[in-house]
Amino acid sequence: MTARVIAIANQKGGVGKTTTVVNLAAGLAELGRRVLIVDLDPQGNATMGSGIGKQSLERSVYQVLLGDATVEEARQPAKEGGYDVLPANRDLGGAELELVNELAREARLKNALVAVENDYDYVLIDCPPSLNLLTLNGLVAASSVLIPMVCEYYALEGLSDLVTTLRKVRAVVNPRIEIMGLLRTMFDARSNLSQQVAEQLARHFGNKVLDTVVPRNVRLAEAPSHGLPGLIYDRTSRGAQAYLALAQELVSRMEPATETPSV
Repeated sequence: MTARVIAIANQKGGVGKTTTVVNLAAGLAELGRRVLIVDLDPQGNATMGSGIGKQSLERSVYQVLLGDATVEEARQPAKEGGYDVLPANRDLGGAELELVNELAREARLKNALVAVENDYDYVLIDCPPSLNLLTLNGLVAASSVLIPMVCEYYALEGLSDLVTTLRKVRAVVNPRIEIMGLLRTMFDARSNLSQQVAEQLARHFGNKVLDTVVPRNVRLAEAPSHGLPGLIYDRTSRGAQAYLALAQELVSRMEPATETPSV
């Protein structure tokens, strides 16, 4: 079975995108799935949050996109959590300029992942919070998109922009891509606005809105400074438990013929 490739994307920043990537990877690994994170953000937050020093990288996703290294050569195991990472650092910021005149520049990542598609059950792509060539590479490589979002007014506008972008990507370069689910992150159940936005999402997107809700959680925010997923840093925290539930929900949605392991 080839890997299921999921882009975690939102053109709005500060929605818990990287936190979702790292903790979902750890959760899926705990369920016995083989997982690769592809860090497509030049900030390298998913790399650092997995305990990998971005300053000392000899090979990264940057070299992979340019064709100077393979995924097998550049990937590294996370410090803890049981998953692999195709890491990134600020070198990646120059990739757009260097690829601008290259043929099939939007399919570089997709083509590179072919060599490892049987090594993993899931590939999670952490896209930068903007629509650029890096994000486009992620959306072309993926078969589905997971959209983390905060239940605030401006988030709805950003979501509308992303849905428009996905329609264009589907029409021009990747007809198979679809929204796997919308994940409500940093959710404050006491806020009337959060509840109202959640209701609007349910009306417009139906069962695309995931059952799992990730609450605001200090322990999740602390974990990256230790180079660990929240699931490893404090498994008992509400945030960690939410991401374990998300991993189970994702498996149940994407592997309907299999029995979902219990946490």
